[in-house]
Amino acid sequence: MFAVEIKTEQASPTQIDTLPERTLGKPLLDKKVSMHCREVDVFYGDKQAIFDVSLDIGKNEVLAMIGPSGCGKSTFLRCLNRMNDTINSCKITGSIRLDGEDIYDPKVDIELLRARVGMVFQKPNPFPKSVYENVAYGPRIHGLTRDKIELDEIVKNSLMRAGLWKEVKDRLDDVGTGLSGGQQQRLCIARAIAINPEVILMDEPCSALDPIATAIVEELIDELRQRYTIVIVTHSMQQAARVSQRTAYFHLGKLVEVDKTDRLFTNPSHGLTEAYITGRFG
Repeated sequence: MFAVEIKTEQASPTQIDTLPERTLGKPLLDKKVSMHCREVDVFYGDKQAIFDVSLDIGKNEVLAMIGPSGCGKSTFLRCLNRMNDTINSCKITGSIRLDGEDIYDPKVDIELLRARVGMVFQKPNPFPKSVYENVAYGPRIHGLTRDKIELDEIVKNSLMRAGLWKEVKDRLDDVGTGLSGGQQQRLCIARAIAINPEVILMDEPCSALDPIATAIVEELIDELRQRYTIVIVTHSMQQAARVSQRTAYFHLGKLVEVDKTDRLFTNPSHGLTEAYITGRFG
C-alpha cells in the first residue's frame, strides 16, 4: 500500500477553498522539453473548463495528471493532440508547442500531429480487424513502409515493445477484439507506437483492467519512457507514484501544482494538494 508522509502544516479552510490565480509549472532546466504549454484556456460554449494552465513536459519522462473527477485533467490531455477539435462548441486559447512548433497553427496537419502525439484511451478500443491489421494500419496509411517485409518488421517490433509479441505471435490473424482486456490495451499501445510517435497520451489506461493486467501495463509504461514522452491521466495516486517522474495536480480546471512525484506526495506546496492526497476530499 502506498504511504504518504505529509510534512506540511494542516491546510486551513481558506487554503482549501482558494485556488491559485495562476500556476506556472517549474521550467525544466535540467532536461529537454518535448511540449511547452502556456496560458491554456478551454471553453465549451460559454462554460470555461480549463483556466490559464502553463507547464512543460520533458522528453522521455512520464508526467502524471491527477485530481478529482471533473477537474479538467482529461480535457487538458485532449488539448495536446487536438482531440477537442472534434467538439464543435470547444474553443482553446493559449499556446501549446511540440518541439517549438505551435500545434494550433492553421498550417499544422492534424493527422500528422496525431501521428507524432499518439493516444491510448480509457477503455481498450482495438479495431474489429486482425491483431496484425490493428498494428499495421497506421504505418500503412502514413506511408511508413515500402513493402510487406518492412511492414512485418514494424508490426513485430511494435508488439514486442508493447510486451505482447510472445502471446500473439501465433495469433496474428485472429481478431483483436478476441484478446483479453489487458491484451487489448497492450495491442492499442502497440498500435500507437507503430507510427513512431514522440509523445504518447494515456487517459486512465488501466481503469478497465484487473490488477494483474494493470501491473503489466505499468511495467510497460516504465520501459516505453526510454523511447517516448508519456503523459498519463490517472485516478489512482498510487499509480501516479509508481509510474511517473513528475505529477501535476488539477482542481476545478486549474493547475494547482506540478513537481517531482516524490516531492509532491510527501511535501506538497499547496493546501489543496495536501487535502486531496490525504483523502480529505476528492
